[in-house]
Amino acid sequence: MILDDFRLDGKVALVTGASRGIGRAYALALAEAGADVAIVGRRLATLEPVAAEIAGLGREALSVPADMGNLEDIAAVVARVQERWGHIDILANNAGLVNRAPAVEYTAEMWDEVMRVNIRGAFFMAQAVGRVMIEQGGGKIINTASLLSAIGVPYIPAYTAAKGGIGQLTKSLAVEWAQYHINVNAIAPGYVRTELTKALQEDPARSDWVLQRTPMQRWAEPEELKGAMVFLASQASDFVTGQIIYVDGGWTAA
Repeated sequence: MILDDFRLDGKVALVTGASRGIGRAYALALAEAGADVAIVGRRLATLEPVAAEIAGLGREALSVPADMGNLEDIAAVVARVQERWGHIDILANNAGLVNRAPAVEYTAEMWDEVMRVNIRGAFFMAQAVGRVMIEQGGGKIINTASLLSAIGVPYIPAYTAAKGGIGQLTKSLAVEWAQYHINVNAIAPGYVRTELTKALQEDPARSDWVLQRTPMQRWAEPEELKGAMVFLASQASDFVTGQIIYVDGGWTAA
């Protein structure tokens, strides 16, 4: 039965940026499909409610506080997951942040903070998990790209540059690691109601701009990304690699 191909029973997933928003939705989706889930975020206190939700679904959860811009933390996260379960089948490489300012006022500190997590951290987490997956004979890596991997908007130059980089990184790793049976894809959300976009949601003019540019004329909810995540994490997508799936309400089609 085709629906069996979407099951993740016996799999172990690692989700970064999992304490809220899109990352929380990813972690719960993977658990709902049958995976045990390691969740990563900056603070244990914000991870524990998500771990409780995963446990409520009958799956095991491991909360690991870490800074995804710190290479030692990345190594420690991977080591803890291996120690707990012995394998990592799925990486949802989702951690990220944004700094907003006009380009002429953007500081080196603002730029470096975004790049440190959004592209540098994403690569080195993929590298660390990729080593595990090569040794074990395969796996699934799903990066979080963005609508801004394809278009440009003002006031977030570092975020836009990093998400463009995530798109190309996804393709590069997919081509290099296909020989090891590792699928590398990305989900590119449009405008989603999360803490990261709260300032935009609360600005009537900018929120209206989002609605007018989105053919479906609404913001997405984090839960609407669950289907893409489960598909890319499961054997249903075994011949899909190097792809960026835009979940954007039709924005990039318009």
